[in-house]
Amino acid sequence: MNPIQPVPAQPATDTVLTEITGMLRTLLAEYDEEDVVIGMSTAFNRDLELESIDLVTLAGLLEERYGRRVNLAEFLAGMEFDEIIELTVGRLVEYVVWSLKATEAG
Repeated sequence: MNPIQPVPAQPATDTVLTEITGMLRTLLAEYDEEDVVIGMSTAFNRDLELESIDLVTLAGLLEERYGRRVNLAEFLAGMEFDEIIELTVGRLVEYVVWSLKATEAG
């Protein structure tokens, strides 16, 4: 496992996308789904077929990488069920970038 690198104060969207894609590839490897294309419009449910337990694992990976500045459970709690079902990688990336900027500004 690679040592955790410090997160820049103002992370770029493409950097966060790359990091989240890596986390998702880790999750998908458990299902032998390493060759799935992941982009900003990829939906967690429809395209990746992730289960709720996978989101719990992803939340842990996000916290490991970004600390408590990124709280997936809190992010999902603010959504309607349909929004969670349609959640895309891009929406999560935007949330992570926003969260990291907000904590820097705070």
